[in-house]
Amino acid sequence: MLIRKLFRFENAHVVRSCSTRRCSHSIHGHSYKVELLLEARALDNGQMIYDFGLLKENVHDLIDAFDHTVALWSSDDPAYLETMRRHSERWVLMPVSPSAEQFSRLFFRLVDTALSQTDMNNGESDVRLHSVIVHETETGYAQCFREDADNPRMGYIDLNAIEFAPTIVREWCDSGLFERLKQGAHRALDRSVDPAKVSINASEFSEDVAHTNNELVRDYKAIQNEF
Repeated sequence: MLIRKLFRFENAHVVRSCSTRRCSHSIHGHSYKVELLLEARALDNGQMIYDFGLLKENVHDLIDAFDHTVALWSSDDPAYLETMRRHSERWVLMPVSPSAEQFSRLFFRLVDTALSQTDMNNGESDVRLHSVIVHETETGYAQCFREDADNPRMGYIDLNAIEFAPTIVREWCDSGLFERLKQGAHRALDRSVDPAKVSINASEFSEDVAHTNNELVRDYKAIQNEF
């Protein structure tokens, strides 16, 4: 089953290198809508997938951080980045361009990490983030699924490469929220297996298989002799 929670915010950006010149060369704004879709195969003690009240603090603060904020791409012109941060109290520095597609991936990483660190003690079972939809206009949106969030072809989103303006951090219910998220994401990464470091020696594998087969044959013959 899927449930949806909708958030709204106003944001300004420049999307460098896109096809439309107005978008790629001039700062402009949008009224964004962000949909979080959660999924589970069971209900909690309140017969709900997930109580939306649990999203009113940390998750709300993370998304609200982008309201009346200028979204900046860290690879943009340094002079532009410095000027925008000097003349605006509210800005977010991102490791990817602030397109709707990258916003959906960024929010997936942030919200997914926040949910993984949320205490679920009311019988919630297997609750996970299914996808994130970012509406940039009334007619267009981008939807990010789990495989998109970690797709290296779309650019790796490292939480450590995201920076929120001090004014934004001071407004959060928990000023240490983002530092805690980054630490949690780092621990999760340490626990994961790096496929590049996993190798199998074909000859050793073949020898192991042959040895196991010989033992099975001996055991089978021994059982036959007993009967």
